[in-house]
Amino acid sequence: MAYFIDVILPIPLQRLFTYSITEAEAQFLQQGMRVAVPFGKSKVYTALVYKIHQTPPEVYEAKDIQQILDEQPIITSQQLKHWEWIASYYMASLGEVFRSAVPSAFLLESETIISKYEGGNVDESRLKDDEFLIFEALQHQSLLKIQEISSILGKKNVVSVLKRLIDKEVIQVYEEIYEQYKPKLVRYVKLHTDYTREENLQALLDSLNRAKKQREVILTLFSIAASTKRPISVKELTKQSNTSSAVIKALIDKNILEEYYIQKDRIEYNGDETEASKQLNPYQEEAYKTIENAFKTQDVCLLYGVTSSGKTEVYVKLIEKIINTGKQVLYLLPEIALTTQLITRLQQYFGEKVAIYHSKYSVHERVEVWNNVLYNKPKAQIVIGARSSLLLPFSNLGLIIVDEEHETSFKQFDPAPRYHARDAAIVLAKIHSGKIVLGSATPSVESYYNTQVKKYALATIARRYGDVLMPDMELVDIKEKHRKKRMKGHFSDRLLEEISATLENGEQVILFQNRRGYAPIIECNTCGHSPQCPNCDVSLTYHHYKNQMRCHYCSHHIAMQQQCLACGSHELDTKGFGTQQIEQELHELLPDVKVGRMDLDTTRGKYGYQKIISSFEQQEIQILVGTQMLTKGLDFRNVNLVGIMNADSMLNFPDFRAHERSFQLIQQVAGRAGRTKKRGKVIVQTYNPYHQILQQVSVGNYQGMFTDQLNDRRQFHYPPFYRLIKITLKHKEYNRVNDSAAWFAKSLKNSFGDNVLGPEFPPIARIRNLYLKHILLKIPKQQSLGKTKEVISRIKISFLSISEYRSVRVIIDVDTV
Repeated sequence: MAYFIDVILPIPLQRLFTYSITEAEAQFLQQGMRVAVPFGKSKVYTALVYKIHQTPPEVYEAKDIQQILDEQPIITSQQLKHWEWIASYYMASLGEVFRSAVPSAFLLESETIISKYEGGNVDESRLKDDEFLIFEALQHQSLLKIQEISSILGKKNVVSVLKRLIDKEVIQVYEEIYEQYKPKLVRYVKLHTDYTREENLQALLDSLNRAKKQREVILTLFSIAASTKRPISVKELTKQSNTSSAVIKALIDKNILEEYYIQKDRIEYNGDETEASKQLNPYQEEAYKTIENAFKTQDVCLLYGVTSSGKTEVYVKLIEKIINTGKQVLYLLPEIALTTQLITRLQQYFGEKVAIYHSKYSVHERVEVWNNVLYNKPKAQIVIGARSSLLLPFSNLGLIIVDEEHETSFKQFDPAPRYHARDAAIVLAKIHSGKIVLGSATPSVESYYNTQVKKYALATIARRYGDVLMPDMELVDIKEKHRKKRMKGHFSDRLLEEISATLENGEQVILFQNRRGYAPIIECNTCGHSPQCPNCDVSLTYHHYKNQMRCHYCSHHIAMQQQCLACGSHELDTKGFGTQQIEQELHELLPDVKVGRMDLDTTRGKYGYQKIISSFEQQEIQILVGTQMLTKGLDFRNVNLVGIMNADSMLNFPDFRAHERSFQLIQQVAGRAGRTKKRGKVIVQTYNPYHQILQQVSVGNYQGMFTDQLNDRRQFHYPPFYRLIKITLKHKEYNRVNDSAAWFAKSLKNSFGDNVLGPEFPPIARIRNLYLKHILLKIPKQQSLGKTKEVISRIKISFLSISEYRSVRVIIDVDTV
C-alpha cells in the first residue's frame, strides 16, 4: 500500500506538494513535523507535514522524502488554522506564512558541497587557471563550500567554473543539510564519588597541601554546596575560588572532580521575588469591571484611556486572572523600544513567567522561546513581543492584549504575508476561544467606529493616574517668529525659554522630530542641484556624524561633497532638518546640557533601546531628541516638557490617514509630559497654528477629530466604510511597468468599474532601481470580499501568462495602511 504526505514548502507556491513515504514513516509522522525533501533539480528544503494520505499526485510522480527532522510536531493545529486564515485573507501562500512564522534555524536549507571526483586521474594540463585553483584547493581540503570557492576565485558567480570541472570529471557535487540550532550547554562540576566518604576526603585534602590553588577550589566547592543545594557551574566556582579554569581542569584530569553538562535557555530571569500588583484607582477599577462584564458576551473590547491613565495596571489585573486558570497570554506591542520598559514592569509582578520574542533576539534565543511556548512551559506563560510573536505555537491562549492598537507598525509591509497584527490577533483569539483587549489613548478610526456600531465593547479611563492634569499644550507660530527674528536655528524663543525653565527645575525634556539624519536635502545655492540616490527617486540625506550622505530606502551612501557635483560651486546649503541637526544645535545653544538621541541610527544593536532608555530614566541624559520611537507608551517619571519641532510635515503627507496619524502622534508624544504630580507642558511649533487638527489636538478633542474623519471617509469611500486592496507592480524598465499597470487596471475596471483608482506612480516612484506603480481597489461593504479576491487572483494568473509581463512583480496588499 502506497503512502503519501502533502507538505508546505517555505517558498511562494500556491499549492501543497506531495511526496512518497513508507508505511513505517506514515505511522510515525504527524501534522506539523518537519521533513527534508528534494525540490527542483538539486535543492533540498525543510518542509512541514500538512496531511498524510494514500492518494498519489495526478500530474507528477511523487519523490521520496530524504529524512524526518523531528520526533514531535513543532507547530500546533490551532496555529496551522491561523496560518491558513492569514494566507487566505492576505492573499499570500501558506509557504510564505510558514517561512515568516518559524525561526530561521528551523528552515534547514541544504548547502552545496564540492569534493574530489572518486576514481580516475586528472590531467592537470587540461585545466584552465580558475579550474586549477579549485583543484589545488581540494588537494589540501577534502570538502569545499560554494562561498569558499567564491573567495578562492574572487568572484560571486562560480557556477560556470564548477560545471566545466564536473564535465571534466575533476569534482563531484552533493547537497548536505546542517542543523542550525545548537542548545546552550552549561558546564558543571561535582566531587568524584570516591571522595564522598569522610576518611577519603581527609586524605585528599592532605595530599593537596602543596597544591594550594587546587585545595582552595575543593574548599570553595564545599562552602558553596553547604549554602546552596543547586548544582555548581565551572564559571561560578572559578569566580568564587579566585582561580583559573586550568586549575579546575587539572582536578578533573586527576579524577578528583567530575564534569557534567546541563542544557539551559540563553535568556533566563534572575530577578528577586515578585511583588503583588498595585491597587487600582476607582477609574481603573471601573474600566476593569466594564471589560470583565463585556467578556461575558463579547470577545473584543477596546480600552480607550488617556495617556498616563494607568492602562498597564488594568492589563496586569486581566493577565493575573487568566494565568491563574493556567492559560497563556500574548501581549503585543508595536515597537521593540516599548518592550524594554514593559518587561521590567511585568517581571516585577510575574517573574520568570514572562518570555520575550522579537527581531532583536538571536535565532537560538527565538528557538528557545518557540519551544517554551509550544510545550506550554511556565516560563512562557506570558509572551511579550512585536507583531511576529503572533505566529508562535500557542496551544492554550486565554487573552491577547494589543497595546497602542492604532500603530501602523502592526502592519507587515515586506515580505509577504502582509498581515495586520491587530486584525490577525482578533482571529487568533477566536480560534483559541480567548478574549482580546485593544488599548490606546488615541484609537484608530476603524476600531472606535466598531465600538459605535457595537461590534466591539468599549471601556474608558478619562483621567490620568493620580488625577494629574493633561499637559498644557501651546501652539507656536514659527512663521511669525521668523518674521520677528525670534528663532535660533530651529528653536523658537518660546521653546528655548521653556527648556531653560524645565532644566533649572531639575526636570527632563523630550524633543520630537520625525526625521532622522542631519538634513534631508543638500542644495547648491548657485545652480540648485541636490545629490540624488542613483537607485531611488529620492535625494540623499546628510548624516553629520559619519560625514556622509545616505539613502534611507536602499542604504546607498557617498562621502559628503565639498563642492556641487553639477557646477563645481562650493556654496552648498542644507534644507530641512533631522534629529542629528537638532542635537547639534542643542550642543551649541546649551553646551553644558547632556543631550541624547533616539532614532534608527542610535538603536541598531541588540541593547540599543535599553541603553538609551535606562540612561534617560536614570537622568544621565537631560534632553532626549527622537523620532516616533519616543511617542509610544514610554513612561518617564521626570519629563515635564515635550517640544514638537515641526508639526506640518506630518499634516501635509499625501495619505487619507495623514490627519488621523498627526493627531495620534502629537497626542501620544504630548502624553510623555507631566506623568507624575506636576502638570506637563507641550510646545508645538508650526507654520499653521489654525489648522483644524492642531486646534483639536491642543484641547484633546478626540471625538471632534473622529467625527470629521468619519464624515470625510464616508464621502470619499475609505475605511471603515470600504475595504482597500493595493496592487503594486514593480520592474526595472519604466515602459514595462507603465504598460503592464495599464493592462492590470483595465482588467480590474472591467469587473469593478469606478471603484478602481489608478494606475498612478507613488511620490517615490523608483526604489532600488525598480519602478513602482500603484492601483487601488475600493470594496464596498455589500460586495463579497472573497469573490473580489478570486477575481484579482484570476486576473493575476492571466497577467503572468503574458510573456512580456512575466518578469513584472505583482504585490497585493489587503487592508493597506
